[in-house]
Amino acid sequence: MASTAEQSRKLPNILVTGTPGTGKTTHAAQLLEALQATGSEEEGAWEHVNVGDFVKDKGCHSGYNEEWQSWDVDEDKLLDELELIQGAGGKILDWHTCDMFPERWIDLVIVLRCDHTQLWTRLEKRGYALAKIQENNTAEIMEVVLQDARESYAEEIVVELRSEDPDEVEQNVARIVQWVANWKANNADEE
Repeated sequence: MASTAEQSRKLPNILVTGTPGTGKTTHAAQLLEALQATGSEEEGAWEHVNVGDFVKDKGCHSGYNEEWQSWDVDEDKLLDELELIQGAGGKILDWHTCDMFPERWIDLVIVLRCDHTQLWTRLEKRGYALAKIQENNTAEIMEVVLQDARESYAEEIVVELRSEDPDEVEQNVARIVQWVANWKANNADEE
C-alpha cells in the first residue's frame, strides 16, 4: 500500500537508467529543463537527483574503490536518504542501476541504450580504465540494465529508448514530457 505522500503525489517520479555512458545525465538535465519550461504551477517542484553525486554528498558509501574508480555504495543508507525526498514526487532519478529502488517510488523507468561501439568510445573519452570499459560494454551488449528493469518493475512503466545522438535525446525528452502530461491528467481525479 502506498504512503499518504505517494497517494497524493502531484508529480510522478521518473528513473532514468542505463549503462554508464548511455546519456542518463544529459537526458535528465534536458528533461528537467523541459518540464520546468511547461509553465505549470508545479514547474519548480521538479528535481534532478544524480544518484552518484547524492551518494558522495550524503556519505552513502563505505569508501572509494580505486580498482573500479567508484564509490562502494551503502544501499541501505542510500535508500534511507532517498526515502526522505522521493515521497512528494517530481524527482528525476539518474543512475546506472535500477533494481534497488522500491517499485512504489517509481512511476516511469527509462532505460537508455546505445550501440556498444559508440559506448566504448564515450567511456574512453571519460578516461575509464580498460577493465571498467569492458565490463560496461559487456553489460550493454547483454542488456543487463534493461533486464533488471523488466524484472523489477511492471512492464507498462519500463520504456527502452535509444540514446546515440542529439536528435534522439530531443525526441526522447519530448516523449517523456508528453508522458508526464498524460500521467498528470490521469491522476488529477485522485487528488
